[in-house]
Amino acid sequence: MYYRLRRLAGDTFFRLTLAATLAVILVPIYWMINTSLKNPREVIRSVPTFFPEAPTLANYANVFAQGIWTNVFNTVTVAVSATVISIILAFLASYALARFRFPFHLNRIFLIWVLVVRILPPIVLAVPLFSAFNMVGLINTRQGLILAFQIYTLPYAIWIIYGFVKALPLEFEEAATIDGASPGRILISIVAPLVRSGVLATSIFSLVLAWNEFLFALLFVRTPRLLTLPVVIARYIGEYSTQWGELMAVGLLASLPVLFFSNIVYRQLTQGFSLSLK
Repeated sequence: MYYRLRRLAGDTFFRLTLAATLAVILVPIYWMINTSLKNPREVIRSVPTFFPEAPTLANYANVFAQGIWTNVFNTVTVAVSATVISIILAFLASYALARFRFPFHLNRIFLIWVLVVRILPPIVLAVPLFSAFNMVGLINTRQGLILAFQIYTLPYAIWIIYGFVKALPLEFEEAATIDGASPGRILISIVAPLVRSGVLATSIFSLVLAWNEFLFALLFVRTPRLLTLPVVIARYIGEYSTQWGELMAVGLLASLPVLFFSNIVYRQLTQGFSLSLK
């Protein structure tokens, strides 16, 4: 009887914790949708309403009329390109750091340096980077943003993928070498499939970092048609007023692509883990 009550208490605590976690995650999303469907007068009421009294799509219409799709395209292009570049470079760098021997422990020094760059406040790197990009004509371009975002995504990707590559047994690569496989063949056919799950997980975090980047996107882009969503979202918050309905509409539109990509990668991760268990 005692063990049954203890088990029941444990199950109840787990369910309450799960419900509280879901509430913390889902309530802000619901409130975003709820506010985006309200008119301005209903939004600023002192007593909030949990359901729109007169649902309207005017906020979404205003956002679309302001050309939000151009900003969505910019954000998708820059974030996806930055993620792909960082994942490819991080995979190659991680394999070299994990498998090759460097004199004077240069591999460890490089990893520490990459970590230091990631820890530094972005504004410290923004000024010299802006000066360098201005000299080569990369200011106010998507290519410049893609390169600038590597400061966020590349160190993060190197450290995570390095752990996955380092954990791989050397026997697989040694067996492939005995069979006559070249280093490139080993990298593509042996190492890459084994760290696939780690690379996919890293790509999610890298995409989120690039998608939400604000400082470099604000400093390096001047033309409105090249702005990314974080900068556009900030413009709905003024000094004397905030357009809450349109702000929530843009925020919801900005969240959907990341959720869609995360869902696809989550399915791939689930399939990869199930195959590895088999």
